[in-house]
Amino acid sequence: MVDEAPKAVPENLLHARYQIQQQLANHAGRETLLATDLKTAKPVVIKLLTFDRSFEWDDLKLFEREANTLKTLSHPCIPSHLDFLEIESPDAKQLALVQTYILGRSLEDYLQAGRTFTEPEIKELLKSLLQILVYLHERQPPVVHRDIKPSNILLGDRSGNSIGQVNLVDFGSVQTLAIQEGRTVTVVGTYGYMPPEQFGGRTVPASDLYSVGATAIALATGKHPADLPQQDFRPHFEAFVQFTPAFTSWLQQMIEPRLDRRFSSAQSALQALEQLQQWHHANLVQHAKKAPPFDYTGNIIARSIALGSVSGLLCGALFGISIMPRVGSDQGIGAIFGAIVGIIAGLILGSVNGVLLSRITAHFFYPLRSVGLYRWTARLLGIFLGSGGMVLYFLILKEGPITRTTSMIVGSSLGTAIILAGVIGAFVGQCLAQWYEQQAVAEEDE
Repeated sequence: MVDEAPKAVPENLLHARYQIQQQLANHAGRETLLATDLKTAKPVVIKLLTFDRSFEWDDLKLFEREANTLKTLSHPCIPSHLDFLEIESPDAKQLALVQTYILGRSLEDYLQAGRTFTEPEIKELLKSLLQILVYLHERQPPVVHRDIKPSNILLGDRSGNSIGQVNLVDFGSVQTLAIQEGRTVTVVGTYGYMPPEQFGGRTVPASDLYSVGATAIALATGKHPADLPQQDFRPHFEAFVQFTPAFTSWLQQMIEPRLDRRFSSAQSALQALEQLQQWHHANLVQHAKKAPPFDYTGNIIARSIALGSVSGLLCGALFGISIMPRVGSDQGIGAIFGAIVGIIAGLILGSVNGVLLSRITAHFFYPLRSVGLYRWTARLLGIFLGSGGMVLYFLILKEGPITRTTSMIVGSSLGTAIILAGVIGAFVGQCLAQWYEQQAVAEEDE
């Protein structure tokens, strides 16, 4: 549905019982209204389907299915069915579905206001949402929502440190698996939150899990999943969040495009999430006063020195060949001398980079909780040392004064060399970060 600003409805009394207060949404012959039940004096939500020019039979099928499904459900975090009306008017016939009103603010409203959610908040929300899905999916036949997204999830009033009660609303796309047998399936859902199989009309309980995972990504990044880099229906969110490696892996399994690689049920996803939280708590306690093992710091330094030496050798040789002949030196001598100085510079810079990164890792990234931030820290450190080292390297290598004739050539070559050194520094940092991330995941698995 397309949300519009609340506005008054001229015919404000429906079926001589429901006093219309305002319009909540309006889209192609379908309206959602907030009303007061004069019999109970309680607020209710009324969904109207109008048989006008925009009417389609699929709309009627989905509308009746929502009503019939809500009749069978009884859950504090799901709207309850109250009434179903047929309304005759001079203009057109209408159907009205009356359901309980749930007070809360949608996650979409929070996102539009510029809020993003932290990993603990998202985990708390996911746990509540998965518990609702366990209830729906374990019914006979299973009930699949098919349109889980931020606008269909409401947060109630907060209490203490809790994010509030999580409510799942708008069952207008709902489907029971029994309906699929031998019938044409209406393709519904929202792009970016729909799994691949749903585009083909196939829906299983695990389809809702993909939507839950995509919703979690939207809450963390503040971006619509469709706006993130995509590959085979998988949004690549890792560079935009600061999740722990274990939670990142869990979320990747939630949005796995292939059904056989996704969590098979809401119950299995919930159990995996709870185990992850239990492990994370135990791990924090275990490492609260524990320094990182020497294996991490020693390996980071050793690998940085090795990568720095190889990079220095290549950069030095290239620099000697391209620069020194232009200031009067022999090319062969320039290459040899450049390579020797490059190895020495690489050893020095690699050692400095390794020591600094190992100290940063020990003080700020052990245990590893923010993969994205650690990657950028390692890259920027490598860029800074690589580019700065190349400037010093040039001052060492140049022989004699550089004339006005050669200054432009040397300056251009030096600029290229500085950029190249920065790129290599970033590559070294990326390699070290990836190695440390792999070690962190392996330690978690143990």
